[in-house]
Amino acid sequence: MNLLETIQYPADLRRLSTDQLPQLCEELRSYIIRTLADNPGHLASSLGVVELTVALHYVFDTPEDRIVWDVGHQAYGHKILTGRREQFKTNRRLHGLKPFPSPEESEYDTCTCGHASNSISIALGMAVAAQKQGSKRHVVAVIGDGSMTGGLAFEGLNNVSGTENDMLIILNDNDMSIDRSVGGMGEYLHKLHTSSAYNKLRYSASKTLYRWGVLNDDRKGRVLRFNNAIKSLLTNQRNMFEGLNIRYFGPEDGHNVVELVKTLQRIKEMRGPKMLHLHTIKGKGFQPAERDATIWHAPGKFDPATGERIKNENSEPQPPRFQDVFGETLLEMARQDERIVGVTPAMPTGCSLCIMMKEMPERTFDVGIAEGHAVTFSAGMAREGLLPFCNIYSSFSQRAYDNIIHDVAISRLHVVLCLDRAGLVGEDGPTHHGAFDLAFLRPIPGLTIASPMDERELRRLMFTAAQTGQGPFVIRYPRGRGVVADWRCPLETVEIGKGRKLRDGGGETCVLSIGPVGNVAAEAIEESGRDVAHYDMRFLKPLDEDILEEVARRYRRIVTIEDGVVTGGLGSAVLEWMAAHGYRPEVVRMGLPDKFVEHGTPAELYHIVGLDKEAIIKAIS
Repeated sequence: MNLLETIQYPADLRRLSTDQLPQLCEELRSYIIRTLADNPGHLASSLGVVELTVALHYVFDTPEDRIVWDVGHQAYGHKILTGRREQFKTNRRLHGLKPFPSPEESEYDTCTCGHASNSISIALGMAVAAQKQGSKRHVVAVIGDGSMTGGLAFEGLNNVSGTENDMLIILNDNDMSIDRSVGGMGEYLHKLHTSSAYNKLRYSASKTLYRWGVLNDDRKGRVLRFNNAIKSLLTNQRNMFEGLNIRYFGPEDGHNVVELVKTLQRIKEMRGPKMLHLHTIKGKGFQPAERDATIWHAPGKFDPATGERIKNENSEPQPPRFQDVFGETLLEMARQDERIVGVTPAMPTGCSLCIMMKEMPERTFDVGIAEGHAVTFSAGMAREGLLPFCNIYSSFSQRAYDNIIHDVAISRLHVVLCLDRAGLVGEDGPTHHGAFDLAFLRPIPGLTIASPMDERELRRLMFTAAQTGQGPFVIRYPRGRGVVADWRCPLETVEIGKGRKLRDGGGETCVLSIGPVGNVAAEAIEESGRDVAHYDMRFLKPLDEDILEEVARRYRRIVTIEDGVVTGGLGSAVLEWMAAHGYRPEVVRMGLPDKFVEHGTPAELYHIVGLDKEAIIKAIS
């Protein structure tokens, strides 16, 4: 009998016996592997929490009880068990299931969780609300994949310890985020689950206490805390969570679903904040993912039988990914300039800082999921004469906004912020689209903000940023491949605040674009057959006022094109300049709309928002 097919909602799951749960876990794991082999997504993280997912929905009365996932790429099993099994094949596709849990999609999804480290804070708010309302609702935060390195997680823990609540924090400790976890927290957790003397004693003692019935009466909390005291004695260390007055249980095997159920049932009704520490394996049950969880975090299509990843066959030379141009260029520059160092918050592979890290590990820093710290850490190095290139995904840089202003911009420190994944990133949806960076960075005094149209321009802007000698410099570029296969141009500077005239025009219309969307604009102008001028602005700040003066005098109609929100970006800057200088041309602003854009392929999304070639042709006609 296929158990998974009998389960539509968690209420169906709870009708099973605990002896049936291991079989269900195997079926659920197999279903995730088969589905993602054809419809790619976040594989390894969800495989690592199959047993935990089943145990949580078996023990807790969801959706009345709340489960907060952190981060959401752990939650595929959760989606399948909560009424979305048949639709799971549409996950991340246009108009299909959302890439991460969302309350808009299901009552079982308690919050939006595309970014890391927010679960403890959200769950604490829910737990306090339940108490204030006189509700017996249980609240569980599941934090893992390196999210405990984020500052917000520590802020939440601090507040948990000083606020009356009964929440349960489950620490899914797999020693990974996307890359291997780094820093003191990872080492601390490793020590917590590797004391062989403690684990042998704990196992023996627990069997005895079960026979005596001690763990089933009101004294179980005191006994389990005594258990932690024994561990502190054997390992010669204080448990930091116990030090915060959070009851700590574990570490336990996160892949033994029967024991997990028993543990959750024992601690479920205990009063006060609790933490259950589980040791899991990212990619569990699929050998290729277990061997290399970084590659199999989001592997694309693959053969579920052999584990062979399926690549698109193309004999023509392909343009490189922007991130690889960044990685290769940074290493090339670092060989020539010993001041250069690289910094990233848990994304060395995702941003290709791993290229420099392999050759110069002493000059590259993965600081964990801690974007604000990454920026301020870079500021400290810049203050003492180093030249940090701090690479953060555009949407994640939102969490470092104050650090950019307070720690970098006010002091005009020479930090180069490279914002990867700018624009619409595709299937990861609104939590990951790099939509807002141009608009929220433009008002900050002293910033230089640039966006390259192609790979060669990225190299030139990186070299220019290194040579400026003063002030913060922002370079933003998209996910995926560029347009130039032969990208290794000489390293040379461009004049800051100066754009390029790509095409002269004798008509009434000109186009001002910034970033890679300029390539789409160039194709649209060519296909339209119209006499339209085209300028690549290069810099959002400072604006090229010579170009603006020229187009204001020559053209009646100006079309601005950017792959950020239209409110506050390039188009707004052009309008402000025109108004300040007494010009009144017709300005048509093209960019992302004033709403959150759904998930889908980039091509699908740019068509929906009216920023593809056809839309540009229509705008210039």
